[in-house]
Amino acid sequence: MTEQDTAPTAAEAGSAYENAHVEVLIDAEAIAGRNRQLVNEIVAATPEKLIVIAVLKGSFVFAADLIRTMHAAGLAPEVEFITLSSYRDARVSSGQVTVLRDIETDVRGRDVLLIDDILESGRTLAFAKDLLAARGARRVMVCVLLEKPHKRAVQIEADFVGFECPDYFVVGYGMDVSHAFRQLPFIGYIPDAGK
Repeated sequence: MTEQDTAPTAAEAGSAYENAHVEVLIDAEAIAGRNRQLVNEIVAATPEKLIVIAVLKGSFVFAADLIRTMHAAGLAPEVEFITLSSYRDARVSSGQVTVLRDIETDVRGRDVLLIDDILESGRTLAFAKDLLAARGARRVMVCVLLEKPHKRAVQIEADFVGFECPDYFVVGYGMDVSHAFRQLPFIGYIPDAGK
């Protein structure tokens, strides 16, 4: 779930971005290198009975790459998915988070690594972290691809951060505008689409 406050609606995004040019913000090579560093940091945290929970949809590419890199580093986490929303069809976060699809695994006594694409307002990740802690997780760690530290609406910090992100509406590497651009191997932005 992408926490971008200026997300265009589906109607606005539709044909407007069909042939849009996307500027590269962070290239695929830099992402791959940073993923390896993040996994080294995760390994150093010595997780026990690790379960990775990817927050869908925006994190799916990042989570997949991170999980494969974890395997190469000797970690064997179980993997789950959760879908949360504070936007629904709106451009601005409502401030209320809804669980659209929940995990099926019991997290009691386990270390959890929540993976999301962007930490911006923090509402979604704070909700997810509190939910998993309330369900008895031993430790809930947060890993995000991007962080916009000046946009926080609630008190939460990520344990592992890929990159600090300027205040652009970003696409690519799993992130979208109206379901477009998720396939791009880099993180980019659309010039003149607003910040």
